[in-house]
Amino acid sequence: MGISILKGKYCQLRALEPKDLDFLYALENDTEIWEISNTLKPYSRAVLKNYLGNAHRDIYEVKQLRLCICNPKDESVGFIDLFDFDPKHSRAGIGIILNTTNRNKGLGAEALSLLLDYTFSVLDLHQVYANILEDNLTSIHLFEKLGFQRVGVKKDWIRWDGKFKNELLYQKLKP
Repeated sequence: MGISILKGKYCQLRALEPKDLDFLYALENDTEIWEISNTLKPYSRAVLKNYLGNAHRDIYEVKQLRLCICNPKDESVGFIDLFDFDPKHSRAGIGIILNTTNRNKGLGAEALSLLLDYTFSVLDLHQVYANILEDNLTSIHLFEKLGFQRVGVKKDWIRWDGKFKNELLYQKLKP
């Protein structure tokens, strides 16, 4: 039996399932992460249930892919996304969020590494990029650790709590 490209030692990535509704609801409505998710209002369970019902749609159709990050017990601990998928230019944006109890334990690095393997081998993308607030040192460290290069700064790009923040652009080309 072969080893799945989306399964590592500490986590696995899988498609979203109806059982993820409560976890998705809690994470999407966590106001502590609205700054990085560009969220301005809470999501209802009905809206998120509808989203889960459409999560099976093909990345080539909807230009995005969200996978659930699960620990070895198949408990949901976060999500990892490809967005702005552009097959013509062979690129996509990438983002990751873990619940607070599972941060700084290696899960994020492994999940990001698994998704990078998938994007470069299965989707055959040439590059992926990430947008990271300049004060998000944990994410900066994670992406740099996995070979992303800082290629730009978007000045005063994000307004949050009455202040503007710079957003850094990171990029990783296919090895």
